[in-house]
Amino acid sequence: MSVVDYSLQQLGGPDLVNMEGTLNHSELFRAECKRLIQESDKACKRMQDEDSKQLDQRVRDIQFLKKELELKLEEIILETDVLVALQIRVKKALEMCQEPLRVTVLCLDERKKRVPSERLQDDVNMGLLKERDVMEGVVPLLEQVAEQITEQIRLNRSAKYHLEKDLKEKFVAQNIDNSCALMTVHSISNQQMSKYNSTALPSITVTPKQWENMSDFNITKAEQQKNNSVSLRTLVESVLQQTAADMQKQFQATTAAIQLNIEQIKFAKDQMDEKLAKILTEINSQQTISEDLQAAITEHEHFLSLAQTRMALRKQRPGKEQCHDPAQVQLLAEIQQLTAHISK
Repeated sequence: MSVVDYSLQQLGGPDLVNMEGTLNHSELFRAECKRLIQESDKACKRMQDEDSKQLDQRVRDIQFLKKELELKLEEIILETDVLVALQIRVKKALEMCQEPLRVTVLCLDERKKRVPSERLQDDVNMGLLKERDVMEGVVPLLEQVAEQITEQIRLNRSAKYHLEKDLKEKFVAQNIDNSCALMTVHSISNQQMSKYNSTALPSITVTPKQWENMSDFNITKAEQQKNNSVSLRTLVESVLQQTAADMQKQFQATTAAIQLNIEQIKFAKDQMDEKLAKILTEINSQQTISEDLQAAITEHEHFLSLAQTRMALRKQRPGKEQCHDPAQVQLLAEIQQLTAHISK
């Protein structure tokens, strides 16, 4: 300190040293404030950029999962529609079994009305019984298949519900994150800022991995139900084809047996008609010959009566005239022969 400064300080004048220090300190403080402002601005911009990047990445993640969900949803919807169409086919197949079964049972009942001599356990009867057994086996099988289809449709629609719910939530989240990405300090009001100014996380917050796993679970579940549905459709198609083939085969076998039986009955009837005509002709001939025999007997009785009358009349001859002459012998022989002819 110079002698002059010391003299001024001793005399109670202005403290130039402190003033100079204060000014220097003020300049340093101002410089520090400017530096702090610049660093804060850079940090804000950097955080804003990082926020935008994270929000953009989040939106892309949501879009990716949305596409996966939409694809799986489309697949499960199409599969469900195909399964519903198959369910209608199975119901129609069940309805179509009722009338043939009724006709088969009616045929069996009608055949029981045949005369006892015709009630045979023939190929027709065996064919009808087998036909009834085949259809009675097909009906419960198709009913079981219909129940399986109904249950699978329910599972498909459950998977569809969860996919649609997930998609709806993804859509809302995407819109919110898009809005957040577009926000700036100048685009929101003070009211909005105070409204959303909360750093507390909601209690249902999940990790990104958990978030992804939940959608993957819905996708996997839908894929599993779709695969189950495809497998069931393959099985049902096989059952429909096999049952239709079995029924058609038995129908053809029974029809062939009926046609063969009809031909055999017709052939036997034709033979009996032919024999009947011959028998009727023979009966007429027998009636004619019977009449001829009766006429011959009557004629021979007349001759016998004549011979007997002659014999009786000759017995009235006088005693010495009653000799056993050739006429008498002839009459006796004639009477015996005529009696024998009449007896035959």
